[in-house]
Amino acid sequence: MNHENRREEDSRYKVANKEALIGVGLVVLNFILWYGFAYGLGSGPVEEYNYIFGLPAWFFYSCIVVTIVIFILVILSVVFLFKEVPLEDEEGGREMNWEVVIPLLIFLVIIFFIGFYASKYLKTTADFLQEYFLGSRQLGGFILAMTMVATYGSASSFVGGPGVAYTMGLGWVLLSMTQLATGYFVLSVLGKKFAIMARKIRAVTLIDFLKERYQSKWVVILSATSIIIFLFSAMAAQWVGGARLIESLTGLSYTAALFIFAVSVLVYVIIGGFRAVAITDTVQGVVMFFGTLIILIGTIIAGGGVENIVSDLAAENPDLISPYGADGSLTPLYVSSFWILVGVGVVGLPQVAVRAMSYKSSRGMHRALIIGTAVVGFIMLGMHLAGVFARPVLPGIEVGDTVMPRIAMEVLPGWLAGIVLAAPMAAIMSTVDSLLLLVSSAVVKDVYLNYVKPGADDKTVKRFSITVTTVIGLLVFAMAIQPPDLLIWLNLFAFGGLEAAFIWPVVMGLYWKKGNASGAMASIVTGVGSYIVFHSFMPNAFGMHTVVLPVVLSFLAYVGVSLLTVKQHAEVQKQVFQKLWSS
Repeated sequence: MNHENRREEDSRYKVANKEALIGVGLVVLNFILWYGFAYGLGSGPVEEYNYIFGLPAWFFYSCIVVTIVIFILVILSVVFLFKEVPLEDEEGGREMNWEVVIPLLIFLVIIFFIGFYASKYLKTTADFLQEYFLGSRQLGGFILAMTMVATYGSASSFVGGPGVAYTMGLGWVLLSMTQLATGYFVLSVLGKKFAIMARKIRAVTLIDFLKERYQSKWVVILSATSIIIFLFSAMAAQWVGGARLIESLTGLSYTAALFIFAVSVLVYVIIGGFRAVAITDTVQGVVMFFGTLIILIGTIIAGGGVENIVSDLAAENPDLISPYGADGSLTPLYVSSFWILVGVGVVGLPQVAVRAMSYKSSRGMHRALIIGTAVVGFIMLGMHLAGVFARPVLPGIEVGDTVMPRIAMEVLPGWLAGIVLAAPMAAIMSTVDSLLLLVSSAVVKDVYLNYVKPGADDKTVKRFSITVTTVIGLLVFAMAIQPPDLLIWLNLFAFGGLEAAFIWPVVMGLYWKKGNASGAMASIVTGVGSYIVFHSFMPNAFGMHTVVLPVVLSFLAYVGVSLLTVKQHAEVQKQVFQKLWSS
């Protein structure tokens, strides 16, 4: 390697490191402003609250003003502080309502068409794995932003979350805004450094990166096992959400609705791969954005305006408009712990992290930072706020997962309700398709090609990939036939398990050169093991969400074991540095 190449490589990593620090700084500022306004202005008696545009002042500042401020800072950071760098050396039970159902059918037809359109790339590409699992790394800024938003948005965001907000009040909307960080944190922290390294080693999955970074079969096996275990839970929850939505709109049986949903997803994922998923995510992301806007406006109008709705909520239970929730259970410590579970911790979610290696250029990533922050902020605020505002409009709803479809059909014309309800369908489908590809890639790329049949030709890999994707889809279908009761908590359980497993092997693997295979294995085992133990025997220990302590323990395990085994891994680490940190 010549000195000029080394200088260029060092320069690219310096840019990536600086932008990661900017992302961390934004998260810290975001948290301070969010916490300060919420609990500084909202800690007094409800009777003494000040109101702005009909909303409690604490809510207006912490959830709306802070979101706008962070969005502006993201734009300024991208325009003035972020730099474009090359990422690789070479380019590389009721009666059917047809007014409601018809827009959903049109939506599904569009999704099928996209799957067939994307399939032509699979037929012509020279590298099936790169195309099927990453879309040949050709995502632009808008598609990248939308595929990240649509993948992260799910049945929890559009069905379960608003249902909990309906029960808990504005305090749950405050909690949901911890997710604003996902719009900018993932791409600023993983961003360029992850993309550069992934291109060097032609990584197709997150586990590809971990395999090259740690040079360990056991890291790969532990990682693949964690993905398969936790993502099966997440997928089952999403399929149940999709089936329940179709069931409530069409009057079909749950099993028939589940079958329709399963076929819809499997067709375009199997036929089109990642490119189909990314393009459909874009369509779905746009639907989610406008669906949120329409249902929020419709609910506000039906409730007689924001001021009237807030007054009705306060009359029913003053705690519905406090940051502490209807039953006082949303303590500052508990709510703040969600900054790890659904905020900064999402860098450890494989289905989100893989997006950070799929974009075309750093310019596309910069655009995605801006678009993603705006869309995540608006969707999370709008959909959860609609859930709270639905309470005076439709009181007495007992099953939270039915709030969104019921309020849409109550306050909107049938044809418009159908369009709006394509939003939660879009959220669910976009999450399912990404999880399906991720589990499939864990089996095909991380286990089969690495340890079962490394020399398999492209035709065999293609056939096996499609077979595995189909089998996984059928298995999840079988799991979802007996639906769980608490959809949102099942999904969050999967989130926590994946974050406890992956956050430190990924982040520290990028930014700490002393991290090694022993540290990564210790981190995964400690994180997953302690998460299951705490979840089973000490949920929400010390008033925080269960994920917090396992994430802390997995960090200590990673650092401690890595430092204790430095000499043992010295030779391997030297080879890793030459491959990942040198040209």
